[in-house]
Amino acid sequence: MGDPAGISPELTAKLVAADEFRHGANLVLFGDLRILERGAKIGGVGIDVDVVSSEGEIPENPSKPVFIDLKNLSLDQVTPATATLEGGLFATENFRRALLLARSGRADAVFFTPFNKKAMRLAYEGYDDEIRFVRDVLKTSMAASEFNVLGKLWNARVTSHIPLSQVASAISEQSILRSLTLADQCMRAAGFNPPRIAVAGLNPHAGDGGNFGREEIEVIEPAVRKAIAQGFAVDGPFPSDTVFLRAKNGDFDAVLTMYHDQGQIAMKLMGFDRGVTLIGGFPFPICTPAHGTAYEIAGRGIANLGASNAALSLAIQMGAEVRARRANEADTGYAKAVNS
Repeated sequence: MGDPAGISPELTAKLVAADEFRHGANLVLFGDLRILERGAKIGGVGIDVDVVSSEGEIPENPSKPVFIDLKNLSLDQVTPATATLEGGLFATENFRRALLLARSGRADAVFFTPFNKKAMRLAYEGYDDEIRFVRDVLKTSMAASEFNVLGKLWNARVTSHIPLSQVASAISEQSILRSLTLADQCMRAAGFNPPRIAVAGLNPHAGDGGNFGREEIEVIEPAVRKAIAQGFAVDGPFPSDTVFLRAKNGDFDAVLTMYHDQGQIAMKLMGFDRGVTLIGGFPFPICTPAHGTAYEIAGRGIANLGASNAALSLAIQMGAEVRARRANEADTGYAKAVNS
């Protein structure tokens, strides 16, 4: 469960009540039952879950969603439409417990309803974004990135949450190749084989032959050539003001952009109510709707479930690939042990 002051409780309750998810996956939820019940009341849905108090009580083959009631937030601690320390502590603890369950191998994917960045920073010192938090919880420095997903169209990025003034200096052949590699791996796990990736330029008109900057000539184009030589289905750099039109029309499966808003604006204009944010690069997928906590409509029972449906569906799809990979690794390890 995400931020309790926005639409997250309502979204959680509606997802838990949906037959497609109750029967499509074994759901384990972290939060406070009182907050879930309030969300169900707001959303006008009934909830039927097995309530337990710890991960050790999760049934082996649950017949319904399992709710781990952490009793970590009372109703009087929630100030509607307001970012608070209490709300941040609630969200970070729920997220941390879910991540650790997945790290243990007992879950194949993680999904969360929207967080509020201000509340998270109040609760967790040095909170930059979810990637930083995940790395801290998992005690890893492995490469990871956020992807925006809209149906079959993906947006990957070379830089993310940094000032625009630092973008040009942060772009290198190495960082572009690293981003392409991660995008290719994550998209293959989601069923693309191979994913066709377009690379956006940094400058207006992709530099216009060097008239508006030389990053395309000296950095981006050489990285694209190296990626092609390595076998990636990649092309570019293309002007960023037209490349998404080509991707939308089916020429590409993904666009790799150089900075955060270069892709976010395009993706959210095309489908704000259906967009998904995927955190890729860790041993399991982490998904959330691309929109925020929507404080302006909290408590009104009108939260659109489209993006949350898409995000949880993607988590389930990619989680199945994680489960299959683990099973294959276990079988391979057993075969090697027997042969030796």
